Amino acid sequence: MVMHKRIRLTPLDRQEIWRLWQTGHWKVSALADHFRVSRPTIYKVLERARKQEFVPRRSANNRFKSLRFGLKRLAKVERELEARRKAEARRYNKSYPGELVHFDTKRLPLLKGEDATRPREYLFVAIDDFSRELYAGIYPDKTQYSASAFLQQVLEECPYTVEYTYSDNGKEYKGTEQHAFVALCHTQGIGQKFTRCNRPQTNGKAERVIRTLMEMWHTQEHFADRKQRQISLLRFINYYNTVKPHKGIDTMTPYEKLIQHFYGLRENA
Repeated sequence: MVMHKRIRLTPLDRQEIWRLWQTGHWKVSALADHFRVSRPTIYKVLERARKQEFVPRRSANNRFKSLRFGLKRLAKVERELEARRKAEARRYNKSYPGELVHFDTKRLPLLKGEDATRPREYLFVAIDDFSRELYAGIYPDKTQYSASAFLQQVLEECPYTVEYTYSDNGKEYKGTEQHAFVALCHTQGIGQKFTRCNRPQTNGKAERVIRTLMEMWHTQEHFADRKQRQISLLRFINYYNTVKPHKGIDTMTPYEKLIQHFYGLRENA
């Protein structure tokens, strides 16, 4: 049997304690002094010796176990906090509205009762990096022309100048100078930035807002037809921009964030 390296009493010691005790000439205090252990330890040895148990039992030090597992838990919590701190450090917000607007596209599911052969519709989204203001529209396909029409919609609705678009490398956003979306960006003096190849997750703000739309809007409603879905989308965008608070902008709504920004500019003018 493998015993703890700091064990005070070996099986032979325990047998000797029991032998000496049986002679009647040794008291507990004398045995404790002789073997350099406490009197409670001698009492435990004698109690187990009466059952002919001379081998030390496996440690049941629950305090040690809880400490050990507590330290493991603490180390895990520290790792999680460190990962969270790194994630927070990677987070960024632009300095003013329109400095960077994220774009993304999502194929919408068929409505209940629609034929499986019917062409899908596509959700286009744009979100301002500074204020988290959301723009969205439903288009019949995922082409450069639908992307260009959506950008035109954003520019007509947007109260500030869009300086850069940020998107993945999809064909609806990237192409030659004749590409509809690229051409409109050039005409309007808008620069384009793209995610790294095969890394669409770097467009996290757009990815996240699409997930929010699908979870809080699309899966929560029953649409009688595609026209009703478009009307419902407009209602949700209004809710998202004027009612829903966002942690990334200090629990303000996008509308409040924009008001704060433009009001601050007016005060400093």
